[in-house]
Amino acid sequence: MTIDPSKISTSITPFAMIDKHSALPREQEILFTMHSVFRIVEITQTPSNSRLWEVQLTITDESDPQLSTLTNHIKEEVRGPTGWHRMGQLMLEVGHFDQAEELYNELLKGTSTDSDIAYIYHKLGRVRQGQGEYPEAVKFYEKSLEIERKTLPEDDASLATSYNNIGVVYRYMGEYSKALEYYEKANKIWEISLPPNHPDLAISYSNIGGVYRSMGEYSKALEYYEKDIAIKKISLPPTHPNLASSYNNIGSVYNNMGEYSKALEYYEKDIAIKKISLPANHPDLAGSYLCFAACYERMGDYTAALKALQNAYKIQQKTFQEGNPAFGFTFNRKTLPEKHPDFGIDYSNIGDVHRLMGDYERALAFHQKALNIQENLNSIFAIEAEAIERLWLNLMRNDKNSCFDLSKNMLKFEQMKQKTRICDSQRRRNLIGGSLEKLRLRQKLASKKYRDKLVIKFYDRDD
Repeated sequence: MTIDPSKISTSITPFAMIDKHSALPREQEILFTMHSVFRIVEITQTPSNSRLWEVQLTITDESDPQLSTLTNHIKEEVRGPTGWHRMGQLMLEVGHFDQAEELYNELLKGTSTDSDIAYIYHKLGRVRQGQGEYPEAVKFYEKSLEIERKTLPEDDASLATSYNNIGVVYRYMGEYSKALEYYEKANKIWEISLPPNHPDLAISYSNIGGVYRSMGEYSKALEYYEKDIAIKKISLPPTHPNLASSYNNIGSVYNNMGEYSKALEYYEKDIAIKKISLPANHPDLAGSYLCFAACYERMGDYTAALKALQNAYKIQQKTFQEGNPAFGFTFNRKTLPEKHPDFGIDYSNIGDVHRLMGDYERALAFHQKALNIQENLNSIFAIEAEAIERLWLNLMRNDKNSCFDLSKNMLKFEQMKQKTRICDSQRRRNLIGGSLEKLRLRQKLASKKYRDKLVIKFYDRDD
């Protein structure tokens, strides 16, 4: 560990020698302040013991360009008129929605002005959104919007924020037309009232792109995702995780469009940033590896797909243990309700890695949980994809009765799509095609005992 005296702030000492106060003074212990940040210089294996590795660290200081930029950006994200307001925003950012709700309810009791009441209603809407209580979230957002409309001009940026968040909730509920309506209202205001490179404008473009992607309109999705990332490249540090997410979004659209080389190009940019900015076992990294796996599957590169799935498995194996600090990032049962859509994604991913390891019973259990959540949210396309995955699992288990039940469910989903008119033929072909590619990979990974039986049973089906 290297500490350059010239990089130590004159106002804050990052460490203190505590050997004189320790019960074991011979250990010459050093106590570091909580905000101390070190850069990894080198990691080398010790020559005397191959099981041990030596990590060379060097301390950073307040003038470090990347650290300073990231710190200032985080401060901007956690804003508010008072310390209590900023604390509430911080609780929202870290996913502690119950604490945020308690704090904002207390603030509401002492609030009298319309603008402050509208602000707190909006934050309570964000709380309900984070808790997965979407109808309640819409109610709070609309209460806030009603007050704002009385006191603000029609092109005020605060109105745009309310419109945007209502759009987010409708998207979570699977009501894409309503989501797009509110997103476009927000975007119209922001394009007039904000500078062309403002981060809120980037969020707006990303949200609109996400809806178009959900609706299967990939060219439009790509158009808005490109606008989003153009702003983020200017307004965010080059290693910010949000920039990585934008690369991932574009890669996923190219993957949906069948342009796999371009998809891989953007997935590489995504994971390069995440490897720098996130812990090695962060679940977002597992999600990136799963994107690689899906792309390689469609390309027919099953060796690369398997390797990506194994990387995802290694991370998720550590992440989805409650004793692991990373557990809270994606799988925090204490702050999210059982039907929250994030759980649907997580359950599906866990099912994938259990399937990879040949534990089909546990894989089926997690895919069933994902299906229950997605069905509750009326995510028709996701339901059909999960139904096909479940069909494959039951074929592997040679469970004819379950296969028959799933076939009936898939017919019901098809009827639901016809009724709601949200399915276009190209999206359906992409969805089924992608699932069939998954089946082909699973076939290659299956045991020889079931391999031939799987192909015959699936491809000889009348439906």
